[in-house]
Amino acid sequence: MSRRHPARANEPRANEQSPPPADAPGIGRRRFLGYVLAAPTLTVAAQVGAEAIAPATAGAVVPSLPGPAELLDLNDLLTTAALPTSHLVTIRLDADGTAHFALPRAEVGQGVTTSSAMLIAEELDLPLEKVRVTLADARPELLFNQLTGGSNTTVSTYTPIRVAAAVARGRLLHAASLVLGEAVSTLTTKAGTVLSPAGAALGYGELAARAAAVADAAVPVTLKDREDFRVIGTARRRLDALDAVTGRKKFAMDLQPAGALPAMVCRPPTLNGTVRSVANLDAVRAMPGVTDVVTIASGVAVRARTFGQCVDAVRALDVDWGPGTAEDAADATVLAELRRAELPLVVPPLPLLTKAVDARFTFHFASNSALETNCAIADVRPDSAEIWGSLKAPIVAQEQLALRLGLPVSAVRVHVTEGGGSFGRKLFHDAAHEAAEISQKLGKPVKLMWHRTDDFRQGRTHPMATSRVRATYSLGEVLTYEQRHTSVATDFGHGIGEVLTAEAARLPVADAAFSQTMFQLTQISPYHLGVTTQLLAETDKGYNTGSMRNIYSPDVRTAQELVLDELARRLGEDAYGLRRRLMKEARARAVLDEVARRGRWGRPMEPGTGQGIAVHPEYHSYVAVLAEIDCRPATTGRTVPNAYTGPRVTKVVCAVDVGLAVNPRGLEAQMMGGISDGIALALTSGLHLKDGAFLESSWDNYYYTRQWNTPPELEIVVMPPTGDEPGGAGELAVAAAMAAVAGAYGRATGTMPTVFPVNHHAPLAFTPAPAVPPVPASPTDGRDRVL
Repeated sequence: MSRRHPARANEPRANEQSPPPADAPGIGRRRFLGYVLAAPTLTVAAQVGAEAIAPATAGAVVPSLPGPAELLDLNDLLTTAALPTSHLVTIRLDADGTAHFALPRAEVGQGVTTSSAMLIAEELDLPLEKVRVTLADARPELLFNQLTGGSNTTVSTYTPIRVAAAVARGRLLHAASLVLGEAVSTLTTKAGTVLSPAGAALGYGELAARAAAVADAAVPVTLKDREDFRVIGTARRRLDALDAVTGRKKFAMDLQPAGALPAMVCRPPTLNGTVRSVANLDAVRAMPGVTDVVTIASGVAVRARTFGQCVDAVRALDVDWGPGTAEDAADATVLAELRRAELPLVVPPLPLLTKAVDARFTFHFASNSALETNCAIADVRPDSAEIWGSLKAPIVAQEQLALRLGLPVSAVRVHVTEGGGSFGRKLFHDAAHEAAEISQKLGKPVKLMWHRTDDFRQGRTHPMATSRVRATYSLGEVLTYEQRHTSVATDFGHGIGEVLTAEAARLPVADAAFSQTMFQLTQISPYHLGVTTQLLAETDKGYNTGSMRNIYSPDVRTAQELVLDELARRLGEDAYGLRRRLMKEARARAVLDEVARRGRWGRPMEPGTGQGIAVHPEYHSYVAVLAEIDCRPATTGRTVPNAYTGPRVTKVVCAVDVGLAVNPRGLEAQMMGGISDGIALALTSGLHLKDGAFLESSWDNYYYTRQWNTPPELEIVVMPPTGDEPGGAGELAVAAAMAAVAGAYGRATGTMPTVFPVNHHAPLAFTPAPAVPPVPASPTDGRDRVL
């Protein structure tokens, strides 16, 4: 469909309610059908059809064929799956002129409530402060349209939300024309008001009831051109920012359902151990404030008047524990198992004809623990249940909880609360399941909170993995690239948002197929590397794993970028120049050029320091990161109490192209978070497994990027729009940042790093807390730890 000329400010969009011309081939990129729903006040929805997805093409001396994710990636799959139920997601305009939208996704700090409000404000010509976005309860009828993951929220809701808002605006214009006796084409909208040429003004609120329909009706609408945007593409602060910094924002543990008392669980000393017996049940039940103690599948649950009393009771329990699912396992035993499971490389170097870069990389377990620890509220009764929690797959939670509680799905209400972070952790409803089990056994409502140590030692982790890579080359060209990624199995028990795929992902054989699908739909090489194969093998399922922000990509990308650095060295090329020459896409080349220019790639560096550069394509978006690192003894040898210091990233330049950035300020924040994740994964944050248990027990000894390890120089460049729609952004920067930091470390030290995080084999900088009792004693020397 050809581009229309942009309308002048405040002019109505032509043919707002008219059907497409008779000679039009169909609904185009800006013309859609929406619905006006029968309701007391104006309520609207969208109906959006799927569009064809085609890969872009590029040439090279030894081009690579498109991989599966270049034809259809995970984001495309999730977006397409969400389309059939897009008409069930509605916007309501109230009599006070406020638009209300229940977003069927989770807000876990990524800012999707703000970006969704911006879409509504744009198409409805409504002030942003007049839009209220809440989180929808679990709605099984939405099927695949209530999963938060794969950087998909803004992509999949971008058009449906805009269509619904455009329908509302059209209905308001129609209602105003009847009141004023003016033609719709003469009316304009501005800031929540309909204006006539004669100067009459009608607020949206006074038109809302008149614009409502008595029966559902299909309505064609035309969306704004990008040139007409006044809200989309502008940098806006988060709508919940003030509430967040003043403590008014409500998370699950801030809610106070009637009768719900705190609860915690005494957990086993090894992964997934079981309760054999409890020696002192009566004594613990008699402790101050304790109301109940009961054995559940994952441990011994305690309910008390306060969380402090729960902690005391958990520490006092004397439990005889049975073995877990990874007894006696350690880093070394898991690594040996992974190496036995590696798929073979099949392309040998040919003497006198080709040479090869061979490398094997090890990536240790990493914690999915979010800033907000795992928690949920449950009130289970004989004939119903009500659950509150930050859930990214609430339909799966509702359906699986109903099955386990022996209740019909309609009797289980699941309320999605805002969450304080996720890292993929909240794709799983572990806390909701435990809270429901405790509440059902006690017949009382509970507010379950995991201790921080619980999440680190028994919670979800990014699985340990290896990546074996071989790249062959001859006469200055890369001929083949093979990557064999071998991983402890990733749990995809959340499916793609509903119970059928969730249950399938848990079945023998089917779960392996699910993992293979996820791997192939997420892995894209930005480079022409000749004949390219990237394959996944999985092993041991005895661990609690999950998709940690980017699933496989940080490991896979880091391995490839380090091999690119080695290829450049052997071919006598500049690492940036080689990447630029082999790049498939112009957009990827543009972000690479931007960071190289702004970061002064190749500038003279002091010995012991170095630069790294990397590109990551994902979900129709591109990011490049240039990182500088300081590995000199004065830096790596600095002393921080109870901490590993090591090298410091001193500078990061990031350029990001997401097609169309709905909220550039929010996008910058996403990149900042992803860069911190990447630095942590490369340098410091890993879990140590010993005797079937993880040694780390909280943020004080799991070394996520600290303030003194963040780069003093940080520049994020949001590239000018390269399309009319947004691409994925939530996970985008993690892989590129990790790879760039790893490359910088290699240049600074003169040795390619092959184990991540690079500090993993350094002596522990902390004394591990005991596993019994499972909750460590609170520190009494906190003031001594302040820098």
